[in-house]
Amino acid sequence: MRFSSYWLETAEPFVGNAPDLHDGRCDVVVVGGGITGSAAALALAKKGARVVVCEAGTVGQAASGRNGGMCNNGFAQDYASLSQRIGVELANRLYLAFDAGVDTVERLVREESIDCDFVRRGKLKLAAKPEHFDKLARSQALLAAGVDPDTRLVTKAELRDEIGSDRYHGGLIFEKSAGMHVGRYVRGLATAAQARGAQILEHAPVLDLRRESGDAYVARTPRGEIRAPQVLLASGISQLGPFGWIRRRIVPVGAFIIVTEPLPTQRLDQLLPTRRMATDTKNFVNFFRVTPDNRILFGGRARFAASNPRSDEKSGMILRQQMIAVFPELADARIDYCWGGMVDMTANRLPRAGERDGMYYSMGYSGHGTHMATLMGTLMAEIMDGRADLNPWKDFDWPAIPGHFGKPWFLPFVGAWYRLKDTLQ
Repeated sequence: MRFSSYWLETAEPFVGNAPDLHDGRCDVVVVGGGITGSAAALALAKKGARVVVCEAGTVGQAASGRNGGMCNNGFAQDYASLSQRIGVELANRLYLAFDAGVDTVERLVREESIDCDFVRRGKLKLAAKPEHFDKLARSQALLAAGVDPDTRLVTKAELRDEIGSDRYHGGLIFEKSAGMHVGRYVRGLATAAQARGAQILEHAPVLDLRRESGDAYVARTPRGEIRAPQVLLASGISQLGPFGWIRRRIVPVGAFIIVTEPLPTQRLDQLLPTRRMATDTKNFVNFFRVTPDNRILFGGRARFAASNPRSDEKSGMILRQQMIAVFPELADARIDYCWGGMVDMTANRLPRAGERDGMYYSMGYSGHGTHMATLMGTLMAEIMDGRADLNPWKDFDWPAIPGHFGKPWFLPFVGAWYRLKDTLQ
């Protein structure tokens, strides 16, 4: 078993062609070389901007290359509850932004010829308890009537056509959702941006960022200083650099994944015959899918803890037990990969994007990063060009989380609370 991301291990490395800074000046400095930063660099370069991307490690090595490779439209939370809280009109507008994110991924994959196995298989949201199916039914009725007629319910009796497990009590299908090889995708985006003239610097964390007289910013990196009139922060959960304002507003939550050995097609046809992306309704969520080379990827929170080698190994053992509980047929399946990553969660699990003190930012995707990062990276090129009206999140404030100063000391208590809710609800 390899304690590394399956996606990054099975994708060609990004090959940069700019080992050194030119004159240290550009139009935009992008902090972060994940999906947001790479998509923004591509869109900005297409507009003729001189762009320098500063990535602390390697392209896609953080959340962008350590997720489930799912482009799932729809909200993480219950649609009916969210629309009641923020209003149907706003909820529907945001829902369509998630749809647009999947569309944007599909368009860029086609336009840039990114070989990443993008396929719209759909998403199956599974009711972990009987009462959860009632909530899915309420949401589906509202979705079908107002914003997404391409959703449908699957009763418990019908569920065998979708999944070879008796663990669940029905489900809700979102037909627009997709899956892809996210390692190839993020590195393909970065390669496309570089081909358009963007300069992408790996191993170049921004250690200091200050505003000089006038409108120029100076970013200090181990590879030199960069001056630019505009800055885009696309680094989400990074603990590096002078970004304390961001860290007080984002909670980095560990998400963990295991991937089996390649499995026979016949067995996969029994377990996931439609090959949809699947997720359940628990707070300690599980999600799973078939990879492009016929493995089962199975992930979830497992533990409310940070990702590190010891934590990943413990979480992998928990996930294997959970996977076998869903699919007993996999008790003898070898686990080839196990890894963890950090999800940048906001308090209400909705993204944030905008401008503060002349610097732009987009992050907080809360588990929906593959397509929302693509959409927002692309939109930020327009927003930074004066089109603030295109920002779906422009009307949301972003207060600091009380008691949070960058290190999520409270995660074990949050985990205990969610476990209790899963037991009681």
